[in-house]
Amino acid sequence: MIELSSLDWIVLGIFLALLAGVVIWSIMQKEEDTTDYFLAGRNATWLAIGASIFASNIGSEHLVGLSGTGASTGMALAHWEFQSWIILLLGWIFVPFYWSSKVYTMPEFLERRFNSASRTFLSIISLVGYVLTKVAVTVYAGGVAFQTILGIDTLWGIDFFWVSAIGLVVITGFYTVLGGMKAIMWTSVLQTPVLIIGSAVILWVGLDKVGGWAEMERINEAKMHLIYPMGHSDFPWPGIIFGSFIIGFWYWCTDQYIVQRVLSAKNIQQARRGTIWAGYLKLLPVFIFLVPGMIAYALKAKGLMHYDTPDQAFPALVSELLPSGVKGIVIGGLLAALMSSLASLFNSSATLFTIDFYKKYNPQADEKKLLHVGRMATITVVILGILWIPVMSSIADVLYEYLQSVQSLIAPSIAAVFLLGIISNRVTPTAGFVGLVAGFVLGMIRLFMLPFKAEVAGSSVAWIVEMNWLYYCVMLFVICVVIIIGVSFFTKPADEEKLKGLTFPSMGKEQWSEVAAGIDKWDYIHTAGIILITIFIYYRFW
Repeated sequence: MIELSSLDWIVLGIFLALLAGVVIWSIMQKEEDTTDYFLAGRNATWLAIGASIFASNIGSEHLVGLSGTGASTGMALAHWEFQSWIILLLGWIFVPFYWSSKVYTMPEFLERRFNSASRTFLSIISLVGYVLTKVAVTVYAGGVAFQTILGIDTLWGIDFFWVSAIGLVVITGFYTVLGGMKAIMWTSVLQTPVLIIGSAVILWVGLDKVGGWAEMERINEAKMHLIYPMGHSDFPWPGIIFGSFIIGFWYWCTDQYIVQRVLSAKNIQQARRGTIWAGYLKLLPVFIFLVPGMIAYALKAKGLMHYDTPDQAFPALVSELLPSGVKGIVIGGLLAALMSSLASLFNSSATLFTIDFYKKYNPQADEKKLLHVGRMATITVVILGILWIPVMSSIADVLYEYLQSVQSLIAPSIAAVFLLGIISNRVTPTAGFVGLVAGFVLGMIRLFMLPFKAEVAGSSVAWIVEMNWLYYCVMLFVICVVIIIGVSFFTKPADEEKLKGLTFPSMGKEQWSEVAAGIDKWDYIHTAGIILITIFIYYRFW
């Protein structure tokens, strides 16, 4: 439990007042059509895009869960937080195709590259995944975090978990429904520095308390490595290197949740620079979220701190290390992380439903009607997220394991289809759809078999659930690539005219010129800087 002083509440109140001001300003920017509502009028700059990508990515699982991971396993799962270079792939390689095609959604891009069936299938996967995992888990984790941090069991006779969880959903849903993408982008610009400053303070104070970086590293010596032996039961190095790339590629380069931010850009240059800015920001989480967990472990080892479970490391650090006023900033950072993640999820889900389902089957609908449907879809996703919380509560003990499993099983087929789809014109529409479905089915077979692991032990199919989850992810990706290439040999490719501008071979001189015109030396310098920093981090913690 964290005791908040009057100064903490004042600081928190100032943050909320500023947030309310930004939301009101965003809402007052009149939305004329779906481009305004879903993509901020395609007028966003690199600052807002990068901040929104980062803020959307950071949720309560980072502040609480990543700190807990640091306290328990150290650097083992840090690979997912060193994926700035994959965000650069989004900006340098995929943005020219996505932005130039003027699509609203990733399923819409798949329809243009492959066929309508691929669009519908990816839309269904994405929507179900958002509601059942991302929305509900973020809300659930947020409710647990605030109940633990504030130490309030009940309020007005109601379990405070429900008060905080539903309160977060209603407040965030309110400004997402009314303000659309503009509200999300501009609140992210405010939320990102609050999130970073609050977490950085914990890092600074924690290192001072434990006796410096060297002392923290000495106590955590066995957990300071990124690479583990090939035979490691949980994190074998081939699995962690290739598996984390596949999952990261899917998340950063093809998932609507992230890509929608670059689709809102003023031009290709601003989109690319937004990903470079996000790349710099993405270098921070290990140091401002995971390392504090390792600091908590070191402080506990020295008898200077107490917590019962790893996930209590973050609340313990805030409670025992921070002075009045600073605690308010950190709580504001947690609130910022939760609200930015939820807002992005709500808007992305509404975009998928409105563009990929309603507009597709009601092409005559005018912009006013689509705007109304978008708002109603957002409200529906909010309600479904709340209704799914009790189910999340029942599986709380395996929540993060469940999420990792689902991501490693969904990502391979989508990553393979997008990657091969832009590389070659020869990949056919039928191959894209078959690869997408086959990979998803093979992934779900493992997911549904996991609860029956004991029952199938010793049978011919036991390997499906006994194989390391990272190796299974890599295997799925390879299978999907083989299927897509194989089916392409026996099916008809899409018409060359249809593919124009959607693949590398079909990009014309005009499109290449537009991309090249927006590049200057600083884009190369900053890109190289991010890559060199990442290489140094891997060298340092190998």
